[in-house]
Amino acid sequence: MAKGKRYTDGVKRYDRGHFHGPAEALDLVKSLSTAKFDEAIDVSMLLGVDPRKADQIVRGTVALPAGTGKTVRVAVFANGDAAAAAKEAGADFVGGEELVAEVEGGMLDFDLAIASPELMPLVGKLGRVLGPRGLMPNPKTGTVTPDVAKAVGEFKGGTVEYRTDKFGNVAVSIGKSSFDASGLQQNFRTLIEEINRVKPASAKGRYIKKLTLSSTMGPGVKVDVNRLDEIPAA
Repeated sequence: MAKGKRYTDGVKRYDRGHFHGPAEALDLVKSLSTAKFDEAIDVSMLLGVDPRKADQIVRGTVALPAGTGKTVRVAVFANGDAAAAAKEAGADFVGGEELVAEVEGGMLDFDLAIASPELMPLVGKLGRVLGPRGLMPNPKTGTVTPDVAKAVGEFKGGTVEYRTDKFGNVAVSIGKSSFDASGLQQNFRTLIEEINRVKPASAKGRYIKKLTLSSTMGPGVKVDVNRLDEIPAA
């Protein structure tokens, strides 16, 4: 894939083979973010797990203390009081059978789906639509819950989902290039602490094997995984 001029120019401004300390890497990524929009700052890491084994799938959610800087469009599958509470909490789309029908018809104008447990038999029919897009509600990520309003507030406020892909990679946005260094450092540290917290007991050897930081349009900056404990505390 051809790279843009900003990307090409950015690559010339640093040593792509060098492994940076975490704070230095964040500063460098911010300096390489030169697009005309507020780019996301993304973390991509390779974990020493085998996602083919159920007990080594790393998946969950984490609340980033400085938020994400992103507007999250949330769809909630719920009825009655739960539906009303979800609307009050700021959900963008709320409904039961009618919302399921809309999604079956191709309406996918949301970034996250939350469901109350009693509606999961209906929502389960959307597996072929939501599954490939990573939108299927799941209890492990807090998106199947009796308190849908609380979940809406958390995800709107900075809670993000993480999960390993089939190769053991995890990719998470930890903010925007407009964030100050302190905010990005807080979010980065919180993410790393969470990933370490959920390390599968059956995972052997080095756990976080590789880690790269980048902005949406910028090149990747390698982080020394042996120095992750140097991320400044809040």
